[in-house]
Amino acid sequence: MVTLTTTAIIIRIAVAIGLGMVIGLERTLTGKTAGMRTYAMITLGSSLFVIISETIIAMINNPLVASPLAVPTAVITGIGFIGAGLIIFQANKITGLTTAAGLWVTAGVGIACGFGLFTLAIIATIAVLVIFTIMLFLENSFRKHFSKFDNEGNKIEK
Repeated sequence: MVTLTTTAIIIRIAVAIGLGMVIGLERTLTGKTAGMRTYAMITLGSSLFVIISETIIAMINNPLVASPLAVPTAVITGIGFIGAGLIIFQANKITGLTTAAGLWVTAGVGIACGFGLFTLAIIATIAVLVIFTIMLFLENSFRKHFSKFDNEGNKIEK
């Protein structure tokens, strides 16, 4: 394994922050609590932990002692814990589920940046934005059309 240069580290962190900010901007524009700073911090942290892992593994130089996948596994678990704290059940309604899922996937974007997998990170960011925007539009369209019916398909009289 090769030791990362300062330039490579800066690029990985900058791309991670930039992609997190783009995802967070969409969330800010739709009025969600977790916005640009939150999503940028998630991608930064995920990327940082992977870079630390790669750096330490390069220093040890023994693949039998350290696995490059151990830290990303822990990051995914940690973000899952944060996401669980965002999910709230109130008045027979669950809220925060999409935000929790978004943060979890955004951690994946940061992990990809940390490993230098920029193409994957960009594709994933685009996919997240498509899900957050186009799928929201589709969901709202379906709700308008089908809101005239209850869960069993019976017409609701208004």
